Amino acid sequence: MSIPELLKANQFYRNYSRMWPFVSPIWGTALLSLLICVPTGALDAVIALFLKPYTDIVIVGKDMDSPWYIPLLIVGFTTVQGLLSYGGTYLNTWVGGRLTMSLKSRLYEKLVDIEPAYFDRSTSGEVMYRFNTDAELACSGLLGNLKSFITRICSSVALIGVLLYNSWELTIVSVVILVVAVAPLARVKKLLKDLVKRNTGCMSSVNTTYNETFAGSRTIMAYNLQDRLHGRFGALLDEVFSLSMRMMRRTAWINPFMHFVISIGLGLAIALGSWLIVEGRITSGNFVSFITALLMLYTPLKNISKVAVSVQQSFLAIDRVFSILEREEVLGEAADAVPLERAGRGVCFSHVGFGYSKERKVLHDICLDVRAGEMLALVGNSGGGKSTIAALIPRFYDVDEGAVMIDGIDVRRIRLHDLRQNIAVVFQDNFLFDGTIRENIMLGRSDASPEEVDRAVREACLTDFIASLADGLDTHIGERGTLLSGGQRQRVAIARAFLKDAPIIILDEATSALDNKSEEIVQKAIDNLMKDRTVFVIAHRLSTVRNADRIAVIQEGRLAELGTHEELMAVPGGQYRLLYDMQFKAAEEKDAPEELQPSASAVSAAREPAVVSA
Repeated sequence: MSIPELLKANQFYRNYSRMWPFVSPIWGTALLSLLICVPTGALDAVIALFLKPYTDIVIVGKDMDSPWYIPLLIVGFTTVQGLLSYGGTYLNTWVGGRLTMSLKSRLYEKLVDIEPAYFDRSTSGEVMYRFNTDAELACSGLLGNLKSFITRICSSVALIGVLLYNSWELTIVSVVILVVAVAPLARVKKLLKDLVKRNTGCMSSVNTTYNETFAGSRTIMAYNLQDRLHGRFGALLDEVFSLSMRMMRRTAWINPFMHFVISIGLGLAIALGSWLIVEGRITSGNFVSFITALLMLYTPLKNISKVAVSVQQSFLAIDRVFSILEREEVLGEAADAVPLERAGRGVCFSHVGFGYSKERKVLHDICLDVRAGEMLALVGNSGGGKSTIAALIPRFYDVDEGAVMIDGIDVRRIRLHDLRQNIAVVFQDNFLFDGTIRENIMLGRSDASPEEVDRAVREACLTDFIASLADGLDTHIGERGTLLSGGQRQRVAIARAFLKDAPIIILDEATSALDNKSEEIVQKAIDNLMKDRTVFVIAHRLSTVRNADRIAVIQEGRLAELGTHEELMAVPGGQYRLLYDMQFKAAEEKDAPEELQPSASAVSAAREPAVVSA
C-alpha cells in the first residue's frame, strides 16, 4: 500500500483532512494555539530534571550553597507553563468556537436545501442531534483531543529524555511497560462504535420527546397523557442509562489494567534502580529524578480510557457530520438548467408516475394539461395522491416516470430558485415563524414597499384584524403563530402569497380546518389571490370547487375523471357525482330540522330484523 493510501486509511488523517476547509480561514490562530502546546508539555520535565542536582547536593551532600536557586527556577518555570497553558486554552477556545460556528453554518445551509423526503423519514430529535450536537462534539473533540495529544506527546518526549539522562537501563524497562499498558486502547473503537451509535439514537429520541411535548402540550392535557408519556420517557431514559453502563463495562477494565501494569513498571524501576544505586552506576539524584519523571509520564495514562472514549465519540461525530455534508443532492440542479422569468403558458403532467419508495407507488400515469390562468381542482378520497401531485410542481419530490412541465420545460431542467419563485403555496396548516406579522408577510418578498405590504394585507382580508391590534403589523405572534387563530394564520399566509405575486398558486386544503365564519373570510381572500393566476386547488369540500374551470378526480393515484362540475355531475354513476351526493346528503341531514331527523330508536329499529308475532 502506498503512502497516500495509508494516509487515507488512517482515521486521524482522514478526519483532520476533512476539517481542513473549515480550519484554513483561521489556520494561523489554530497553529499558534497548537504550537503553545509544545513548550507547555515540555516544561513538565523541568521539575524532574532539577531534582537530580537538588537531591545529590542538598539531601545527600547536605550542602545548601550551590542549589539555592533550584526552587526559584521550578517556581519560575511552572509560572511560565501556567501562563502558556492559559494562552493555549484561550486560543483553543476561540478557534473551537469559530470552527463550531462555521461547521454549524455549513450544516444549516445543507439543512435548508435538503429534500423534503429527508424530513419524512427523520425525527426532529435526530435532526437536532445531527445538525447541532454532532457539530459541537466534532469541533470540541477535534481541537481538545489534538491539544491534549500534542501536549502529552511533547511532555512524554521531554520526560523520556529525562529518563534516558538518568539511566538508559531503567528507561528500556519503563518504555516496554508503557507500550504494554496502552496496547488495549487499540480495541476501544471496536468496543464502542456500536454502543455510541445506539446512544446517539437514544439521545435523538430524547430530543424528539421534548419537541413533541412542547408542540403537543394541549393534546397531552386534553387526553390526560401525562402518566403514559412519563412512563414512555422513563423507559427511554432507562435505555440511555443501560447503554451508558454497557459503555462503562466495556472500557472501565482498561483503567485497573493500566494501574496493574504501571504498578509493575514502578516496582521494577524501584527494584532495578536500587540495585544500580548499590552498584554505584547511578546516584540517588538520578534515581529520584527518574522516578519523578516516570510518575509524571505514567499518571496521565491511568485516565486515558476516558480520553479514548472522547476521541471515538468525536471521530464518530465527525463521520456523521460529513455523511450529511458529503451526501448527494437528491433534488440538485441540472448542469444545463435554464432560467424561468415568469411562467405564462401553463403546467403539464405527462404520464407521471411517482412513489415515496420503490414499494409504495402513489401516482400512476397522470396526464393533465393545465392552461395559464385556469383553475384546476383536485378532488378524491384521502390518500388518493392529490397533495402528491401538487408537491411535484415545485419539485418537493422528483417524478419516477414521465415529466412535469412548466411552459413546456421539464421542471428538472429549470433553475430551482426560478421554479419556486414562480409558485406560491398555501397549505392547510401554514407555518409561521416566530416574529411579527409584518416579518411573516414579507417572507413573500423581502424588498416589498410598505404600500405593497398594505395591499397584500387588504387583499387577504386582514385590514380590520390588523387595525384591532395595538402594534398593528408589528405585533409578535409567537412560535408557529400560536397567538393567532386558525383563520388569522391562513390569511397571513395568503397575504404572504399575495406579496410573492407568483403566477402559479397551489391551495392545499386551505380552508378545510376552519369553521364556517372563518372559511367565508378566508375564501374571499383566496378568491382575490386566484385572480389572473394558474391555480391548483386541493379540496375535500366539493362546495368550494364548483366554480373551478375543471375538476380532476384522483382515485388511488390515477386520474379517474376530468371535466367541469356540470360535466362530471352528468356522468351516471361517476366518481365525482358519488362524492358530491354523499357530501351534500350528509350536509342536508345535518341541517334538517330535528323533527325531520330519524330518532336514535328509529335508526336502531331499522337496523334490527323485524320481530313477527305468532
